[in-house]
Parts: sequence; C-alpha cells; structure tokens
Amino acid sequence: MNYFFSMRIDKWLKMARIFKSREEAGRACDLGRVKVNGLEAKPSKVVQAGDEIVVKIERVYRTLTIKELPTRGLSAKDAKLVYDEKTPDLPPDIIELMKLQAAEDRRLKREAKGRPTKKTRRELDKWRKRT
Repeated sequence: MNYFFSMRIDKWLKMARIFKSREEAGRACDLGRVKVNGLEAKPSKVVQAGDEIVVKIERVYRTLTIKELPTRGLSAKDAKLVYDEKTPDLPPDIIELMKLQAAEDRRLKREAKGRPTKKTRRELDKWRKRT
C-alpha cells in the first residue's frame, strides 16, 4: 500500500472513518471541534504521521495519534489501524447523564415552536440555574 507523507486533516478524518464525509469533517474543523497538536485546525491543515488530533464528536472528545496516511478509502476494520486512540473510557454514570441531557434537549427542541411561553421560559431558567 502506498502512503503519503502529508495529507489534509479533513481528508484524513474521512479516510480514517472518524466522519462519514469529507464535508462533515471540514464543517467540524470550521466549528473548532478539531485540534491538531493542541491548535485549532482548518480543513486544509496538513497532518503527518505522529500528529495528535483531538476531535469533539457530540459531547465526547476523542484523542487520536496518526500512525499512517492512506492513499485511498479503507474498510472499517482497516481504518482503525491508521490511528491509535487514547480516549479514556467514561464511567457508566456519566454516560447515563449524557443520555438524559440529550433526551431533555430533544424534548425542549420539539416543544420550542417560536417564542417560548412564560411557563416554558421559567422552566428553562430553572434548568439553566441548576447546571
């Protein structure tokens, strides 16, 4: 297999199957959810083997170290071989809290039709003060 010496970060994230598309990877970079060696990365940032990448996906930060830069798309099994993941496992209680938070966010989004009512606004204010 041929390998590059450097590659754009959005392309690598797509090939390593961190994101489903290069556009999605580029959007994550534009939103500041991707850091390379501690610095925010634009989609055109060039990466090499050995670089450390921190990617925020939903509410989880994944820490990856690039091992290889493939020349073409890989299967899911082979894609895991191009990086080392150092993301610590979250405790079950934290995962449960994240699920509850996501469910509450979805509920509030469903109920939000335009401007909130006085009752809804008070509930939101209570929720914000607790967190």
